[in-house]
Amino acid sequence: MTLGKVLPEHIGFGTAPMGNMFRAVPDDEASATLNAAWDQGIRYYDSAPLYGAGLAEIRLGELLSQKPRDAYVLSSKVGRVILDEVEPGSRDLGEKGSLFAAGRPNKILHEWTADATERSIEGSLKRLGVDRLDIVWVHDVAQDFHGDLWLGKFEEARTGAFRVLARLRDEGVIKAWGLGVNRTEPVELTLALDEPKPDGFLLAGRYTLLDHEHALQRLLPMAQEQGVGMVVGGPYSSGILAGGSHFEYQDAPAEIVERVERIKAIADRNRVAIKAAALQFSLAHPVSVAVIPGATKPSRITEDLAALHEQVPKRFWQELREARLVSPMAPLPGGV
Repeated sequence: MTLGKVLPEHIGFGTAPMGNMFRAVPDDEASATLNAAWDQGIRYYDSAPLYGAGLAEIRLGELLSQKPRDAYVLSSKVGRVILDEVEPGSRDLGEKGSLFAAGRPNKILHEWTADATERSIEGSLKRLGVDRLDIVWVHDVAQDFHGDLWLGKFEEARTGAFRVLARLRDEGVIKAWGLGVNRTEPVELTLALDEPKPDGFLLAGRYTLLDHEHALQRLLPMAQEQGVGMVVGGPYSSGILAGGSHFEYQDAPAEIVERVERIKAIADRNRVAIKAAALQFSLAHPVSVAVIPGATKPSRITEDLAALHEQVPKRFWQELREARLVSPMAPLPGGV
């Protein structure tokens, strides 16, 4: 089954913020946001054990466990196993640093073996309060590793998580599987394998209005040739494209702030919401099947849905192209 047939719509909800990403989100605020997403028609939800050491899955489960299971599509990830014991001291999340410092204090094992994959899925189902996942992503495989260690971790996933998920898909237990990463190289390496073959991938932050050059050079042509779909995570580049101050999970550097200001100036001149530009750009590539912005306030859901359907004039995209703010290889909405 192709990824596009699994997903019901072009926009979903990414639940990393529900894991207290960047800040401690009160329970009532998280609940109100998730309910707003459901009430406004969002029917695809993506989560991960990493998000707050299970907190995002628990919060999402409070909503979805009360809804008809066939009414929505649910994805989560493997590669991290959340233990009941508390992590002593600070935990190492690599480049993601203290991103979920306000999450649960549970110890996290970083493993992509077959056994860890099955344990991860069992833990997710329990926290979510559901009986099945529709899509499972292999999370951050080989992230923060280099050289032989990078390849060793990828091989662990290839012989472990990949094969388990391919079997579960073939048995009909899940509908699709792939990689959930914010680097293009692991996906390229996976697509080059003879087997097992993924159905798609979730690429966070690497196909956005701010950062898309590398994905266009090799990954997306490979995916298009093989009929593999992409879910775009982090379409606002960690928030900088939605009025925030973060890029790549850190404070945005001066050159990124300056680039955003240039984009915003063109958007303002054409009376275009920058959120609309961000979402519609990420969805314009034929490999893209869905985009999953996150939120911590109900009003943001309304903004995202309005941005998705906003009428953006062709002149706006032409000006971005002329200003060299988008790659000449990037497909633009309306065929510009």
